[in-house]
Amino acid sequence: MSNAPAALPESTAEPGPGRFILDYLRQVLAVAGAEAQKLRHDPMEILTRAIQPVLWLLLFGEVMARVRGLSSDNLAYMDFLAAGILAQSVLFVAIFYGISAIWERDLGVLHRYLVSPAPRSALVIGKGISASLRGLFQAVFVYLLALVIGVHTDLAPWAILGVLVFIALGAMLFATLSLIIACIVKTRERFMGIGQVLTMPIFFASNAIYPLALMPAWLRAVSHLNPLTYEVDALRALMLAGGASDYGVPLDVGVLFGIAAVLTTVAARMYARMGF
Repeated sequence: MSNAPAALPESTAEPGPGRFILDYLRQVLAVAGAEAQKLRHDPMEILTRAIQPVLWLLLFGEVMARVRGLSSDNLAYMDFLAAGILAQSVLFVAIFYGISAIWERDLGVLHRYLVSPAPRSALVIGKGISASLRGLFQAVFVYLLALVIGVHTDLAPWAILGVLVFIALGAMLFATLSLIIACIVKTRERFMGIGQVLTMPIFFASNAIYPLALMPAWLRAVSHLNPLTYEVDALRALMLAGGASDYGVPLDVGVLFGIAAVLTTVAARMYARMGF
């Protein structure tokens, strides 16, 4: 946790819109780079996170594929499930990301961030980008596993690029939500309890493992408010050969981006007071 920079970049040039944007981006990347160093020092985290999608796809998927009516349209159930498990694995990585902020506060690293000249939103976005990097590692692994088990993936460059965009958006959204939770509870024990309580409802109240049409009306209404539903919807359209979106990819990206922007604004305000 001691990889944070002693001071984030600060400009000595004349202020201006272009200079402000450049400095802001440098500050975001400085935070993201410091966070990414933790992955280099702990590569086992990536490997252990990869176990979960293996279990879901090879155990749960193979069993549930024998149940008729679980997939939608003309997709085989393993194809249908692969996009949902990709989104789920990113969710599980991101939703516990906030615990790092609690560690940073306890170790004094948080204070070094807060006394820097960087806007608080730059700190939050930088951490969100770091969470996205973790999500992208998950995406690579799930793609490789999907190819091995015969999932019909769309390997067109534009489709893969679209998947990466939605993985990054989803990871940033849930990591930012995680930071907000960390700012509220402020202890590792309470954070872990709340994180575990949230993950399963978010996962099961989405279209990750069964189509919306199979849900009772009340659960379908809840799923429409669940950002994971829109991430899975877009991933299913982009990741799979012959995949389709129920809502439309433009709406999916608009919903995720809008929620992420609101959460970033809230997290930036709360993060500034976390160390006090």
